[in-house]
Amino acid sequence: MAGNTSGENSETMGIGEVARRTGLSVHALRFYEREGLLVETVRRGPDGRRRYGADDLEWLEVCIKLRSSGMPLRAIRRYAELVGEGPGNEDERLALLLRHRDDVAAQIGALTSCLDMISTKVEIYQASVTDHSSDPIWAR
Repeated sequence: MAGNTSGENSETMGIGEVARRTGLSVHALRFYEREGLLVETVRRGPDGRRRYGADDLEWLEVCIKLRSSGMPLRAIRRYAELVGEGPGNEDERLALLLRHRDDVAAQIGALTSCLDMISTKVEIYQASVTDHSSDPIWAR
């Protein structure tokens, strides 16, 4: 997934439009750039302002999902580096994503356990409210 390098022939967006489309703040977009999380250097227009293409937007969506799922910045940076290098390192990309998938699956398991406990408590309190019974100590 290399960035769009077709230059002026491609439609580009300013940082405000990209912020609106991705839900990231302008500050966050600049942070992502500074931290090396983008596959390619952000292009600049004749006026010196950042210009993003469709490939940049697609990559930012990947970054958002990885970050939202708890991937550390250093791992996203490494993944961006690998993608930017092009073909030939798919085994390392795969290993990185497999590790993260395992981490996300563990998080889901832990959250499912939490949800089960909360649902049990909700059932107890719903029954208590419906029956107008007192709050038994075991329902806390």
